[in-house]
Amino acid sequence: MAAAIGIAVVGAVGVAAQPDRGGSMRSAGGQLAVGYTTERALAAALRTTHAVVVHRLTALHVVELRARDSGRLARTLRTAPGIRFVERPSARTSAAEPGVTLASFSPRAVWEWQYRAVHEDAVPAAVLRAASSLQIAVIDTGADLTAPDLAAKSPGAYNTRTGTSDVRDSNGHGTFVASLAAGSVTNGDGISGAGGDVQLLVVKSGSNGGSFTDMDEAAGIVYAVDHGSKILNLSVGGPTTSATERRAIEYAVSHGVLVVAAVGNEYAMGNPVEYPAALLQPVGSNGVGGAGLAVTASTTSGERAAFANSGTWVSLAAPGEDVFGALSELSSPVQYPRSPLPGALSGVYGYASGTSFAAPQVSGAAALVWAANPSLTAQQVAQILKETASGAGSWTPGLGFGVLDVAAAVARAQAGDPGVLLSPSTQARRRRCLRRRRERTCRSRSHAGTCISSRSRRSMAPASRRRRPRR
Repeated sequence: MAAAIGIAVVGAVGVAAQPDRGGSMRSAGGQLAVGYTTERALAAALRTTHAVVVHRLTALHVVELRARDSGRLARTLRTAPGIRFVERPSARTSAAEPGVTLASFSPRAVWEWQYRAVHEDAVPAAVLRAASSLQIAVIDTGADLTAPDLAAKSPGAYNTRTGTSDVRDSNGHGTFVASLAAGSVTNGDGISGAGGDVQLLVVKSGSNGGSFTDMDEAAGIVYAVDHGSKILNLSVGGPTTSATERRAIEYAVSHGVLVVAAVGNEYAMGNPVEYPAALLQPVGSNGVGGAGLAVTASTTSGERAAFANSGTWVSLAAPGEDVFGALSELSSPVQYPRSPLPGALSGVYGYASGTSFAAPQVSGAAALVWAANPSLTAQQVAQILKETASGAGSWTPGLGFGVLDVAAAVARAQAGDPGVLLSPSTQARRRRCLRRRRERTCRSRSHAGTCISSRSRRSMAPASRRRRPRR
């Protein structure tokens, strides 16, 4: 019997899963995730058992069952007609995450430094406003909806475990992620999220301690897709995947949704491949193609953060070390230290590190790219974000295609040129071709030796299509 996965938040560097307030972390020892072909087949398979259906994902044809003897139930169901898979969810924590670190800036002259680092401040106001036609779903530990930058968005809210709108976040991870992805840019208070006026849907799938299972994740994905989200942020992960998780990702992709996931913070612990990120950017792809985006974390200097995972499954990077965001008032000050924000009228704020906090910046940027050109597909949005990153089309295992450049991505989208990410060998041929083309443009006329390079041609291009220099 295949073992299903448990998922932990991967980015609140040092935010370990804690027991729920009312008891221990939800254990799935007596529960099974079962995939089936039809409702009739499922009913027939369960007819002679005493299993109880505790969660149903009809869109994926997956149910979660509880039974006193789950081992016996698993053996029975594995041989039943119409049963596709039987897996055992198991909640777990990510013990490999480094501790929460305060920002090293002294004094902190620029609090939300990441906003300028990705050139978010150069995105046209019209694009920021147009993002209101899109919705980002943050599938996480919930959020503090009283945080000024979240309250201003009047976000939708749903708890997949309780079936209610109660998404209170005593963990703190989800609040920080949501503020980076979609915090208000117009309320005159607090911080600015990466997505402009994009709408926000907060889906609480994890426990108060931050633990997830693949069923929790899948339930959040299905709910978000069915309720109109075009971008899903998954700052969660684990070292294995499952049929349930794969079905959920396929469901989102088949509905034209862009899924963005964090790659994890275990570089010092063997740099493992993490899922669902590796479902979005497959291992061995060198950043080419894929069903979504796998995001690693960068530093203020644009290098890979020391804790951030790397590999052939990394798409691109975004700031993830000592980034500034909104905190949940219910979160632990030990896990999320508070930092005063001069001029803030309300709310609590702080710094944190992790790939979880790089991913929502890419999610927000995706909303702006889509707002700039609504005709793009999810795959084209992903391509634009990769091709306009700091790597200028070149890929490395540390940063993927480089650090996010929001202004350049928006300009590319406005120009109507989604681009095509090619295989590494084809990319090399294209670079040689461009180099020869540049050499042919070198000529001596009134100024001997003048070379009209591609860089010079960019400087003569209209400002709306010009890529901002990296800072």
